Amino acid sequence: MWAYESVFYQIYPMGFCGAPQHNDGIPVSRIRKLKDWIPHMKKIGIDALYLSPVFESDSHGYDTRDFRKIDTRLGSNEDFKEICSILHQNRIRIVLDGVFHHVGRGFWAFQDVLKKREHSRYKDWFYLDFCRDSVYQDGFWYEGWEGHFELVKLNLANEEVVEHIFSCVKEWIQEFDIDGLRLDVAYSLRQEFLRRLRLLCDELKPEFFLIGELLHGDYNQFVSDQLLHSCTNYECYKGLYSSFNSMNMFEITHSLLRQFGPEPWTLYKGKHLLCFVDNHDVSRIASVLSCPEHLPLIYALLFGMPGIPCIYYGSEWGVKGEKKAGSDIDLRPYFDTPQENALTEWISQLSKIHKNSVALCYGSFRQVLLTNRQVIFERKTENERILVGINADNQSFEAHFDAGCGRAEELLTGKMHDFGGGSILPPYGAVYWRMER
Repeated sequence: MWAYESVFYQIYPMGFCGAPQHNDGIPVSRIRKLKDWIPHMKKIGIDALYLSPVFESDSHGYDTRDFRKIDTRLGSNEDFKEICSILHQNRIRIVLDGVFHHVGRGFWAFQDVLKKREHSRYKDWFYLDFCRDSVYQDGFWYEGWEGHFELVKLNLANEEVVEHIFSCVKEWIQEFDIDGLRLDVAYSLRQEFLRRLRLLCDELKPEFFLIGELLHGDYNQFVSDQLLHSCTNYECYKGLYSSFNSMNMFEITHSLLRQFGPEPWTLYKGKHLLCFVDNHDVSRIASVLSCPEHLPLIYALLFGMPGIPCIYYGSEWGVKGEKKAGSDIDLRPYFDTPQENALTEWISQLSKIHKNSVALCYGSFRQVLLTNRQVIFERKTENERILVGINADNQSFEAHFDAGCGRAEELLTGKMHDFGGGSILPPYGAVYWRMER
């Protein structure tokens, strides 16, 4: 599967393109801006672009009005088709947000219910009660997503709803040639729906990639040969930044051993989860880390651990942004042009190493050395073995361990390393040792 050897890049189009927060109905071809960012994406080694919602919506994109139409604030279907073609010409695949659990109040079928109430042919597309009233005083009650009544829950047990969604997915593949979907709130979707979606996508486009947004619980309930290919690794997201802020590398290592370690009870061995240090729903990592010197190190850990690394636009040059109660606007900003600095160059280097290493894409995980402030772990396949070392301390650290061989190439510097007599991890440093056979 192509995704298992890829580096992903996430863009939130509404913010990225500077679209109005609420749909003003004025068509503007803002989505064409993506074309100008392709050289930047290629420079940092991006293979797949994950776009948050692009379809017509009431405001932020997750409140869909029409699955068949690109949001007016972003442009037309023709604009988006052209951008997808250009991305593919530059060997960048496209993954879209599939928001299938709920729609906005402006969704055409819900608008029909608002007008015709019990007489609407779409009343069974939603969970309604005509004996109660909604917070919007519609004269009937409906179920929203987790108490957010601007997001109207779809009835995925209704075959008409499912067929409508599937027909739209088919159109997206045929018209835009997309390569995958990230399923919003996948933990709330019916497994039968996911199973049928997987079958549909497999038939329409072999190696079409399905990622689910999962926050907690057993990911195996949603990621399998019959359901999703992958999911968001929120367990390790928390462990990544917390391990640095608390100076406790045991936390992230425990999560990685639990998920991918050598023990028979390991949960997700052989699976490829989508890993990240921030995204459109959480504070930027540059605002989360208490020590700025840890910013390059958390990316070194991200690209070295099992999984598919995903970078959130702007974070590759260290932009800050904090999540605030009731608003995610600060997390989803407009940038005129990409910026590049030492962190960008660092991430470009890590991306290249990751993609060129079978061990980093597919290898097993084993802990080699662990202290509160240092960790060394092994990624291994039959033909390649890499040791990833992180030193979160401001002092150098002399590591003594059985490397299993005498020498290795340090991939970040290109120099040879001799393990005899101990190995020095530099202060606030990271190493990628490719072991001699």
